[in-house]
Amino acid sequence: MIANNNGAAFEHDGDLARLWNTLRVIGWCAVPLLLLLPAVAMQFTSEVQWTAMDFGFAGAVLVGAGGLLELVTRMTVRPALRFGAALVVGLVVMAIWAWAVA
Repeated sequence: MIANNNGAAFEHDGDLARLWNTLRVIGWCAVPLLLLLPAVAMQFTSEVQWTAMDFGFAGAVLVGAGGLLELVTRMTVRPALRFGAALVVGLVVMAIWAWAVA
C-alpha cells in the first residue's frame, strides 16, 4: 500500500497479485500447447521429427520450470522477486533448450 501526499492510499500489491495469478494460469495452460506444436508440425512436414524421448524431455523442462516458479510463489510475497525469478527461470529454460537443440 502506497500513500500519496494527500493521505490517500493506493493498493498496488493486490493488482500485482492478480496479475501474477493470471500469468500462472496462462503458464500452466501453455505447457500442453507448447508440447502440441511439434506434434502438429510433424503431421505437415518431415523437418520436425520428435521422438517420445524429445516430448518427455520438453515436458520435464517445462513442468520443472513451472514447479520451480510455484515454489518461488509460495516462498515470497514480493512481486518484484517473483517476476525476477520468472525472468531467471525463463532464461535458464531457453539456455537448456538451446543446448538440447545444438
